[in-house]
Amino acid sequence: MKRILLLGGVTEALAIARTLGPQHIYSLAGIGRVPTDLQCQIRVGGYGGAEGLAQFIRDEGIELLVDATHPYAAQISQNAATAAHLSGIPCWALRRPAWQARAGDDWREVADWAELIEALKPFRRPLFTLGREPLQHLGEIPAEQFWTLRALDVYPGNERCEVIGARGPFLIDDERALFERRQIDVLISKNSGSTATEPKLEVARERGVPVIVLKRPELPEVDREFAAVAEILQVMAEQQLI
Repeated sequence: MKRILLLGGVTEALAIARTLGPQHIYSLAGIGRVPTDLQCQIRVGGYGGAEGLAQFIRDEGIELLVDATHPYAAQISQNAATAAHLSGIPCWALRRPAWQARAGDDWREVADWAELIEALKPFRRPLFTLGREPLQHLGEIPAEQFWTLRALDVYPGNERCEVIGARGPFLIDDERALFERRQIDVLISKNSGSTATEPKLEVARERGVPVIVLKRPELPEVDREFAAVAEILQVMAEQQLI
């Protein structure tokens, strides 16, 4: 049976990890909670780039690398593809489909932070759901704006920014209450494709609130790509990997 190294970072990765036996390794960057109820081994921390990951693969006798990281973790995905190539093993990737705009949506795609800030100028009460990146820009908030920033954990804000620590899945009624209480007039989001965080988009649609969407990064080609957990688990079972 091949030894698998699973690079995690999304809910679907944990679902895969729950099927892995003790010879396999579930790897996490160290952000968020570390599960304690898995049969497989757990490794927390980085590798020192593609070369470091390739060395780990060789040292541990890994025969299949599965990239189930976040759609915006482009550097990690690139390192995974490169390390697998350097090590001579296949690299599979679980890549969840992006959200698609629906009737009534007002989506405005931006490529980077500079474009985002320009698109944000007409608004006063933005809700950021990008993770920790906006924390680097708290000193740049215009006087006429008040930011609400939602991240996995609570971080210090300032007089024009409040940081909410919260983890999905989020309920639509709670999202409605948040938009109403904060008088949100624009939502800033990555296009993560996650059902756990999709209710915010429904509320934005209901309220006619524009959504500034950070464009997905380009990800490297891999040996096999899957859109859903069921697909990759089926292939793993057929090849007697789990």
